[in-house]
Amino acid sequence: MILVVAEHTQGKLSRSTSELTEAARQLKREGPVTILMLGSGIAAVSNAAAALADQVLVADTPALSEYDPEVWAAAVAQIADHGGANTILIAGSRSGREYSPRVAVKLSAPLIEDAISLRDSGGALQAEHFTYLARVSERVEAKGPIVVVTVKPGSFPAAQPNATPAEQYDVELTLPGRRLIVTGQIREKTDRISLTEAEIVVSGGRGVGSAEDFTQLIEGLADQLGAAVGATRAVVDAGWRPYSEQVSQTGKTVQPKVYIAIGISGAVQHLSGMGKSKLIVAINKDADAPIFREADYAVVGDVKEIVPALIRELQKTID
Repeated sequence: MILVVAEHTQGKLSRSTSELTEAARQLKREGPVTILMLGSGIAAVSNAAAALADQVLVADTPALSEYDPEVWAAAVAQIADHGGANTILIAGSRSGREYSPRVAVKLSAPLIEDAISLRDSGGALQAEHFTYLARVSERVEAKGPIVVVTVKPGSFPAAQPNATPAEQYDVELTLPGRRLIVTGQIREKTDRISLTEAEIVVSGGRGVGSAEDFTQLIEGLADQLGAAVGATRAVVDAGWRPYSEQVSQTGKTVQPKVYIAIGISGAVQHLSGMGKSKLIVAINKDADAPIFREADYAVVGDVKEIVPALIRELQKTID
């Protein structure tokens, strides 16, 4: 089987789980596409997972109420070993990158990280991922009875739901005791749609001018479009925006229907985070900006004149 380890939060299945399921479907290795649900009180989100996979394995226990890399690794390795998995797909999130190497060690399996494409070649698993700060796309191949893979978010489209829900099976696990205890959490409060879930993303770069201009122009346009807000690494490093909004190789990877890049030159690190957007609109005063080579629509001009004009026109349609 191909084992997909689900990610979920606050009772909602993450988009990455749907993307992993689509990656598993496209891979077409032997056995069913199986989603593994880990957590406590996860009946509702497990039902959502059943709409995507061939079967769902549910480990619902208080011992899994909080994420712990050692416990998660032990759980995934046990299920993969008992179920005869040939492939384990894990989201390339912070937690996924943390526990996936532990899974590979427990199973004596090769590990492929941040895959952006996958295919089976005569029993060997071939993948592509970025390297050298996303300047190079590298092809790698893993051989063995089982392979562990983390998939870069946004690299695959979301899977379409099945006509009928898959069967769900409860599983029992032998888990190690926790050595790491979470003593507190601080959650960012925002009413905006998540970057990775949004169909429209409005992103700004240093060309916007200042933190105040970013709020006025980028947030203002995003508000009119019902869009998520993104930012370049330079903007985040300057302290204008939080890291949670960074779109880049070292930030979030997005694949919206529309990506609007404002005051963004188009460094390769940023392009690697948004290059698979369905339609790219770029606004920049530099006609030679690299972003224009990727854009479907290019607007050359001062963002402080163009963006307010766009906001005014959108407000007219609402009024």
